[in-house]
Amino acid sequence: MQGSFSAELERLGPGKTRRAVSLGEAQSYCRRLARDHYENFTVASVFLPRRLLRHFHAVYGYCRWADDLADETGGSAHALEFLNWWRQELDLCYDGTSRNPVMIALHETIQRFQIPKQPFLDLLTAFEQDQRVKSYGTFQELLGYCRNSANPVGHLVLYLCEAYDCKRASLADQICTGLQLVNFWQDVARDFDIGRIYLPLEDRRSFGYTDADLSARRFNDSFAGLMRHEVDLAREYFLRGAPLVELMPATVRFDIDLFVQGGLAILRKIEQQGYNVWSARPALTRWEKAWLLASALGRRSYRALSQ
Repeated sequence: MQGSFSAELERLGPGKTRRAVSLGEAQSYCRRLARDHYENFTVASVFLPRRLLRHFHAVYGYCRWADDLADETGGSAHALEFLNWWRQELDLCYDGTSRNPVMIALHETIQRFQIPKQPFLDLLTAFEQDQRVKSYGTFQELLGYCRNSANPVGHLVLYLCEAYDCKRASLADQICTGLQLVNFWQDVARDFDIGRIYLPLEDRRSFGYTDADLSARRFNDSFAGLMRHEVDLAREYFLRGAPLVELMPATVRFDIDLFVQGGLAILRKIEQQGYNVWSARPALTRWEKAWLLASALGRRSYRALSQ
């Protein structure tokens, strides 16, 4: 178990007697989680409306704990037990009786924005699925996983921005599925190392990439064709979801645009390295991130001048 999270679990986990903390203390705890664990949050938070920051921190705290309970607690059986405990804590959160600092902060956010329980439950379903399902037969099965692992995050963002409706939710689903697919194709090697295979078996067979090739982490023409296909599919999701930017409140359009452009940039990196994600994990350099930021700021300025 990861050292820092092990200490947190020992202090705040199941069966631990905790003193009641104030809302302010709970919010400070979530703010530290976001600052210490999510390298991109510092950049994103510069552009978020100040009034929303503590609420994004609370949602992030919930997701961070769920992620660590799934991956840092020593295996599937233990992880499922801990995730079930987190589900019970969510119930207490909605009742306003949880003593966990994340749930105390989250309760205020839920009350303020009238967020239903389902997106939080769907995320837990995805974390539980990761313990039981290590590979996928078809792309449609993979999309089913994305509906729980990624799309609820978009719905939560819409609630926090007070912009949730069916049209925006559908567009957000496209972007979030695209982001999840990017993460899969960026981390093919990392996921394989921990026994998870997100490249669908049906697609691998279609491009002639055999189980032996996969076991050997072999890069060949079949793998390049397979990855080109998956990258093209992921790009289509971003392009279908991109109209969401203009439908969002002006104060958060920049952030949504940055997510879309960041995902597309990673796909370009995969293409630039000839689809060989076995040899190196495609990631943006500091300069490329700066260029994305500058481009997004330029688009925001153009929109402002055009109105």
